[in-house]
Amino acid sequence: MKPEVIRGDVVALLRRIAPEADLDALRGDRALRAQIDIDSMDSLNILAGLAEVFGIAVPETDYGRLQTLDDIVAYVAERTGSGGG
Repeated sequence: MKPEVIRGDVVALLRRIAPEADLDALRGDRALRAQIDIDSMDSLNILAGLAEVFGIAVPETDYGRLQTLDDIVAYVAERTGSGGG
């Protein structure tokens, strides 16, 4: 799966969780919490959504790795074996 496809799927997931957020202006290199209004429950819903959409479970030890959209895309690519595309 190409990174741009993963990114699109992640943005669609974020749109479900935070429909009021302006995701078109989302920067991949900035923390999601600094850009959109998500709380702890939303963060957990994002993690659950990754399991639903991509079939990967995110262990609690990896939560800190998933701060930005770019982080999430790279993590999903790594965990799904999509590496470079």
